[in-house]
Amino acid sequence: MTPIFISTISIYYLGLLGILINRLHFLSILLCLELLLISLFLSMTIWALNTGTNLFVANNLILLTLSACEASAGLSLMVALSRTHNSDLVIALNILQQ
Repeated sequence: MTPIFISTISIYYLGLLGILINRLHFLSILLCLELLLISLFLSMTIWALNTGTNLFVANNLILLTLSACEASAGLSLMVALSRTHNSDLVIALNILQQ
């Protein structure tokens, strides 16, 4: 295993750890999700470069497009939640009780 691949795996686990530990604000959860997607994109790119095939280039572009869509949907959810609940705290979201 190359050191770059090990660093992408550690970035992925750092994003998972960030989601599990830092669940106070909705924006921090979204940032950790973006970190997960970026590490997945980097590992797929490195894997495509190591194998020497061009088949995975389309998969990387699709993953990058889905990451941008996820970011815009997450930010719109955060704006809607902050307007309705007056904060971005995850604890303040009692959606099932309403």
